[in-house]
Amino acid sequence: MAVFTTVSDEDTRALLSSYALGDLLSLRGIAAGIENTNYFLTTTTGQYVLTIFEVLTTNQLPFYIELMHHLAQRKIPVPMPQTRLDGARISIVKGKPAAIVSRLPGDYEPEPTAQHCELAGQTLARTHLAAQDFKIFQPNLRGLAWWEQTAPVVMPFLDAGRAQLLSQALAEQRQSQQTQEWLTLPRGPAHCDLFRDNVLFAGTHAAPQMGGFIDFYFAGCDSWLFDVAVSVNDWCIARPEGTFVPSLVNAWLRAYAKVRPFTQAECDAWPAMLRGAALRFWISRLFDYYLPRPAQSLQPHDPQHFERVLSARTFGVIPALPKDI
Repeated sequence: MAVFTTVSDEDTRALLSSYALGDLLSLRGIAAGIENTNYFLTTTTGQYVLTIFEVLTTNQLPFYIELMHHLAQRKIPVPMPQTRLDGARISIVKGKPAAIVSRLPGDYEPEPTAQHCELAGQTLARTHLAAQDFKIFQPNLRGLAWWEQTAPVVMPFLDAGRAQLLSQALAEQRQSQQTQEWLTLPRGPAHCDLFRDNVLFAGTHAAPQMGGFIDFYFAGCDSWLFDVAVSVNDWCIARPEGTFVPSLVNAWLRAYAKVRPFTQAECDAWPAMLRGAALRFWISRLFDYYLPRPAQSLQPHDPQHFERVLSARTFGVIPALPKDI
């Protein structure tokens, strides 16, 4: 969500002429994240988010845009992509694909409580079930194939100990993800990036209300358990160490399981899945840190954070998935 592409008021008025969204009132860049350009867009009809896609192509975008549309129609709290006058939901801005979506209420919660975790867990389970009949297929583009491709690029920046940790974790994923048990895990469209800053809450800190899930642009078809692992690795930890906070992870997982119970195969795969989810973000953060793209307001994340998370999942205690709820 850094500003890679500068958009003027004149550019925005030209874009809005293709929609029935009223006249431009304000446009403000969002200086966070590292993948796409995002602006808060306010018109005479409401508040929206304008996203300009810096990496995804026009051919790849229908999966993400139509998935959000599909979920929003099924009352899942996600941004609703706006439809142009010609019936399309993808535009071109400065030669790049773009979309306008509704802006959800609330803000992200940097210090989630068990109540926040419960709301996030149950909403993710509802999202998975609502996406079961989505017809477009798009693999998780940041899955194992991307890890294999990117690991040799970042490896020269690591000392011997870190290189060994990365190599061993990648070898485990390579072996695990080829097994029949892994390939038959429940799967479908998944968010794949449900960090705490991609969930909005209304209400108060003591009495939160779900605002919705945002930023689906790393979504892909993958095991739903991977989506859960990505989430709890961020939501339910003591950040300095990367270790789990029992009250948070238990609340998150139980809330999810009440909506979609975990299978025995998922329980068996859980420890390795948690390590794979940590590995995915350690590799991507190493890449973004050492090989950044230019942007007006780029804030690369510290890769050492997910090194600590991966170490905690490798050498620390892993809570079991809840059963028979």
